[in-house]
Amino acid sequence: MTLFLIERSFADVLDPTADDIKAIGEVNTEAGVRWLYSFLSADKRKTYCLYEADSPEAIRKAAEKAGLPADVVIELSGQINPEAFAN
Repeated sequence: MTLFLIERSFADVLDPTADDIKAIGEVNTEAGVRWLYSFLSADKRKTYCLYEADSPEAIRKAAEKAGLPADVVIELSGQINPEAFAN
């Protein structure tokens, strides 16, 4: 699976419940995508989510079914870990 970074903008402040998170997980499983984690902006109007998926289309499909925006979907090809460069 490939890693993707998803930027999501929300019109209102985002405050998900445990039930919301569970429902998103179920939709993701159906779509074959895996949500790894998210960062929430300080104003709680934007998230940056890391996902594993076979394609950006699978992410967009899951987002649409869950009723979530997927404003920007970026395929990632590697990572740089600063600890690897420490002396």
